[in-house]
Amino acid sequence: MQRASTGDLIFSVAQLIVAATEAFMLEPGDLLVTGTPSGVGFARSPPVFMKAGDIVEISIEGIGLLKNHILDAKDARAS
Repeated sequence: MQRASTGDLIFSVAQLIVAATEAFMLEPGDLLVTGTPSGVGFARSPPVFMKAGDIVEISIEGIGLLKNHILDAKDARAS
């Protein structure tokens, strides 16, 4: 439902890393969270939320694809 790339950011990835490292030291495995692209579910009319069976995919060119399946809360507790 949302599609965006780092090219849509106001500041480049390099600029974000520079700004972050001026404030604190980045360690291997740290994540910089930049927010969400337009079209976020709760702002839609009517609102749209993830539900069991939905799939969330995040890809980084040259690295790979992260795919998560949304489970019902009771199913998640059972596994």
